[in-house]
Amino acid sequence: MKKLVSLLLTGALSFGLLAGCGGGTGSANTPAGNSETPGTENTASLEGTTIKVGASPAPHAEILEVAKGLLAEQGITLDIVEFNDYIQPNTAVENEELDANYFQHITYMNEFNESDGTHLVSAAEIHYEPFGLYAGKTASLDELADGAQIAVPNDATNEGRALLLLQQEGLITLKEGAGLTATKADIAENPKNLEIVELEASQLPVRLGDVDMAVINGNYAIDAGLKVADALAVEASDGEAAQAYVNVLAVKEGHENDPAIQALVAALKSDEVKAFMEETYEGAVVPMF
Repeated sequence: MKKLVSLLLTGALSFGLLAGCGGGTGSANTPAGNSETPGTENTASLEGTTIKVGASPAPHAEILEVAKGLLAEQGITLDIVEFNDYIQPNTAVENEELDANYFQHITYMNEFNESDGTHLVSAAEIHYEPFGLYAGKTASLDELADGAQIAVPNDATNEGRALLLLQQEGLITLKEGAGLTATKADIAENPKNLEIVELEASQLPVRLGDVDMAVINGNYAIDAGLKVADALAVEASDGEAAQAYVNVLAVKEGHENDPAIQALVAALKSDEVKAFMEETYEGAVVPMF
């Protein structure tokens, strides 16, 4: 009997040792932080991994290019797929054709989930792009004539944001409580009888010369070569907008803690990416880390 117990204990000990060794190899689905040397085993498990991310051309794809180099040093391939609209990159993540996307602010993502039944979540808050009011046919706010046309984005969250900027500059007054979801129907006072022209966000820079002024999303302004320093008015970076419109790395719910996604988050929040944002965009892209 003693010999049998001894054999059983020996077998159990051997099994435990084997199980312990097996845990060291890891996989892409192993939670980060379980390795004895932080990052070492988890990085090794991600060698050969490809992360496919959808992004708008500027600044998101440009920022991802910096992260791509950092990930390559770890043996991780970042496949950047560029989009010029706000719908396809979200449906592609929902359908798991993409691992993540990086193009939108958190308010838009939440609204998209509600309207389209998607299950997207933020894996990380990365940066903020202040909206700017840019000159078209009229060069300054002082020259703005009665009945002038001001173009704004036509999607729900961004239109409200644009109208708040116009209110910030004293051009209109919105109904009390209209807030971030305001539309032009919520304009209570319009002393200059401004005509608010609703356009698809991507068309605003293209149509800038056709209207007196336009409130343009940061990414489309950058892509069109517009500088925030040249804007007639800019959102305050320490205001409500900075929190409501922080740009996020979006994934399908349940994947936010995947090791590959966390590796991408770490790269996007690196000192290298922060320096790139500050030096390249001169205030048009503000790091939130």
